[in-house]
Amino acid sequence: MSDTGDSNPVLAEVVRGDITESAHRGSVVAVNGSGETVFSAGDARRHVYPRSAIKFFQALPLIESGAADRFRLGIPEIVLACASHSGERIHVETVARWLDGLGLGVDDLENGPAMPLSKCSKRELVRCGATPSSLHQACSGKHAGMLTMARHLDKGTAGYIGHGHAVQQAWMASFSSLVDLDVAALPWEQDGCGMPAVCMPLEALAHACALYASPRAVRDSARRLAISRILRVIAEAPLMLAGTGRCCTDVVCRTGGRVLVKVGAEGVYVGVVPDLGLGLAIKIDDGGSRASAVVLGALLKKLGAISDAEYDALSCHFAPAVCNTRGHRTGTVTPSQYWSALPSI
Repeated sequence: MSDTGDSNPVLAEVVRGDITESAHRGSVVAVNGSGETVFSAGDARRHVYPRSAIKFFQALPLIESGAADRFRLGIPEIVLACASHSGERIHVETVARWLDGLGLGVDDLENGPAMPLSKCSKRELVRCGATPSSLHQACSGKHAGMLTMARHLDKGTAGYIGHGHAVQQAWMASFSSLVDLDVAALPWEQDGCGMPAVCMPLEALAHACALYASPRAVRDSARRLAISRILRVIAEAPLMLAGTGRCCTDVVCRTGGRVLVKVGAEGVYVGVVPDLGLGLAIKIDDGGSRASAVVLGALLKKLGAISDAEYDALSCHFAPAVCNTRGHRTGTVTPSQYWSALPSI
């Protein structure tokens, strides 16, 4: 993985009073369906772990193979296969029913237990004295999708998270066609949920997103239909993509599905903007999630993907307040001056 040092620009700042207290450097790139770079800042060729930002692509075989239809998956299940959910009751109960329909249970999930991301759900578990399970972990929907594929392919479910398992190789093969790389041969390490996390160029990730935004550029007709279906169901059920008050859900809701975004760990975001035929990818150097959503908002605004009114309505994500323990606003995480100095696109 490349060492960017101080070469990348400061894209977000933490301002307290009139003083910049902290700064976050990073790289961003926006690409069209032909693979042409429309906008970039920093090192767009750097290699990154997209982490959960590639879940849109990992869900492709679930649709392409016919597994989703064979097992009668509805809109909520398909979106959860693409999700990093908050562990709210609707997420947990939907995954549990999904597994039951497969003749499986929570013990078949190999993502491991974790507290819900939702503070409300976390408090509810603590209040009830309940122990979090693998259902509550943010990636349980993706794992249920992989188990569905294992059933469909008639492969063993045990060890489905292994790099060489058929269900992992299936999404890597589909993804390879979009990034023009052999994804199975890319450097990888285990993700937080146990599945393989591949390392790839940021601009290739953006190009894959651009093909989602411009599916007519995808030669395979089954893949085009799968892409269109994934985008459609996310637009119809954005709460399942993340959760109440989460940036991914709120962006899809506020834009009516015109913009679809997905967060990844360690300061990664991707976006799909079908109206503009653009895909985008973001990586914050220090892995700061407080900066990645701010940079996402600045990029969407610069590209004209969202209106000023939509940007303002999403300010809790795009310009979040820094508050003290008494709840008083003491500062803001804000786009840096780099953005205001840029010419219009």
